[in-house]
Amino acid sequence: MPKLPPRLQTLTDSLDGLGIDAMLVTDETNVRYLCGFTGDSTYLLVSSQSTVILSDGRYETQLAQQCPTLPAIIRSPSEMLPKLTQSALQDGGYRRVGIEADHLTLDGFRRLTAPLGEIQWVETTGQVQQQRMIKDDVEIKITREAVRIAEQAWKAMRENLNPEWTEQDLAYRLEAEMRSLGAEGCSFAPIIAAGAAGALPHYEPATNKLGSGTTMLVDWGAKYEGYASDLTRTFYRDQPSDRFRKAYEVVLEAQLTAIDAIKPGAAASDVDAAARGVIEKAGMGEAFKHGLGHGVGLYIHEFPRLSSSSAETLEAGMIITVEPGVYFEGDFGIRIEDDVLITAAGNEVLSSLPKGLDDSCLIL
Repeated sequence: MPKLPPRLQTLTDSLDGLGIDAMLVTDETNVRYLCGFTGDSTYLLVSSQSTVILSDGRYETQLAQQCPTLPAIIRSPSEMLPKLTQSALQDGGYRRVGIEADHLTLDGFRRLTAPLGEIQWVETTGQVQQQRMIKDDVEIKITREAVRIAEQAWKAMRENLNPEWTEQDLAYRLEAEMRSLGAEGCSFAPIIAAGAAGALPHYEPATNKLGSGTTMLVDWGAKYEGYASDLTRTFYRDQPSDRFRKAYEVVLEAQLTAIDAIKPGAAASDVDAAARGVIEKAGMGEAFKHGLGHGVGLYIHEFPRLSSSSAETLEAGMIITVEPGVYFEGDFGIRIEDDVLITAAGNEVLSSLPKGLDDSCLIL
């Protein structure tokens, strides 16, 4: 068998520990991660004897280009993917097969397994996602570019902001700018929240004009070659109120304190506690309504999670967001977010947009 790509080899090496003969990968994002194929309607059947791609005729050329070292089994136009998968499993003589229980629906599982009573199915959860937590050099390079594109797009927007634009206008223009810089699009729907709307952490941009509020929260990211960036900055117009000024300085201190705590071996929950402690000491603990951050990669939200309930330990190669925030209903919200790479020596903040209070004054 030809030498497997490193990511596939890592999964193959884990099969014995899972007590399975083969792993059926049905999550399209995990398929992409493991072998580089960017299409859909395709599975990977991974075992120590062989790894095959199960797909259809639409993708023969694309598979040959993106996965030249992996054999592909192509279904006929009259054959559905579950039937093709059943044949491949029977041909391989597998007895214990792992499935992605956190992805495969109950209906999909029944369609796939009904005629294969001789196979014992083993539920796995997050097996590939756990592997994806540690980024390789290629992934880190791509993520750096996703961050750069997001930052350049915001700089272009900030120079041309118009108080008559609505939140939706800015969201659309920001996406267009990121696409013009090489992004596939947004890594998630941007949050553009003027004034009191900023107090809603997952607000959806509406028709409020940018000039209608004295503050504005902007949470955005670029998707580049499949990988996400995720940034947030909060701005004010004219002179900030005393309440805004104090809250902003607390959130910034909380973020910087958390970043200082990030290193290999640190507990994710301890990093969350470092930020939360600053905000609680300032008497704003109840206004911090979410976890500190999360991993980013092919998904916008990946492992590890940074929260009080996190069980993960940070490792070099992880890329995480650090995004403390406070939210005051009817007034404003403040969140400051950067993407941070955990390195052998500690960490590197990948994003570089200024975030001091004086840097956050908007001229509209």
